[in-house]
Amino acid sequence: MSGSRTVGLFVKNDAQALQKAKELEKWLTQQGIGVIREETCAPVLVNECREATSAPEDLWCVFVLGGDGTFLSAARWIGEHRIPLIGVKFGEIGFLAETAEDDLFTVAKRILTGDFTVEQRMRLRVKVQRGEKTVVSETVLNDIVINKGALARLASIETYIDDHYLTTFRADGLIVATPTGSTAYSLAAGGPVVHPRVPGIIINPICPFTLTVRPLVVPDSARMMIKLEREASDIMLTFDGQQGLPIDHNDCILLRKDSQPLNMIVVPGQQYFDVLKAKLRWSGGRG
Repeated sequence: MSGSRTVGLFVKNDAQALQKAKELEKWLTQQGIGVIREETCAPVLVNECREATSAPEDLWCVFVLGGDGTFLSAARWIGEHRIPLIGVKFGEIGFLAETAEDDLFTVAKRILTGDFTVEQRMRLRVKVQRGEKTVVSETVLNDIVINKGALARLASIETYIDDHYLTTFRADGLIVATPTGSTAYSLAAGGPVVHPRVPGIIINPICPFTLTVRPLVVPDSARMMIKLEREASDIMLTFDGQQGLPIDHNDCILLRKDSQPLNMIVVPGQQYFDVLKAKLRWSGGRG
């Protein structure tokens, strides 16, 4: 990696994580490394006014202290910069965490000596068009979710692939996820587990009215367009669970693979399938 020897600490607003961040910052400073800290904020609506911050583009890497939600916030913080991230999980194993709290300083030493590799994770570029205006342009690492309100009728969600009409999902909502996001909300909604290196996009209806409607994996080259039918009301679009936007039949959602993947730091010895088995509590062994 190139760039100045300044690292970012992106920290969950939690007493345990904040204390560990304080210890790590002190240790890094003793190694002659500059440190920039940022803390998580609660999810907000897109149109709520909040001062947006972004990571300096010359950070060497970012340590993310918290859970998967904190990691998704950190991914938004670095934006389109190529800064690699490493997740440090507190408590249970997280799918986006490369190491646990107890191993933090051991892993930090390895990173400072270059004993790691970088794995690229696909992101989605999402635009919401309202007439001639682009009201939102975001990247997501995990997913976008279209959800109806608790008292709303089933949503009718027109879906197009490469300008070709696919179907109108009548469902409680729709998830469009990356392979990284396949183990998040999409999995809870019955979607498949897709390895991060498999080049695909998951389309997963939430509680569809027709039982023959199943999750679908399309090529990562696909361009998607999603619209709501005219009677739609009380519908929310969320981006990685971090921001929400109320939408209606006037909105057109456009999705495609983003040109800039997210760089995740991988330390030797960590296996994706070991994390998967532990998180999903798969049992059994070779007899």
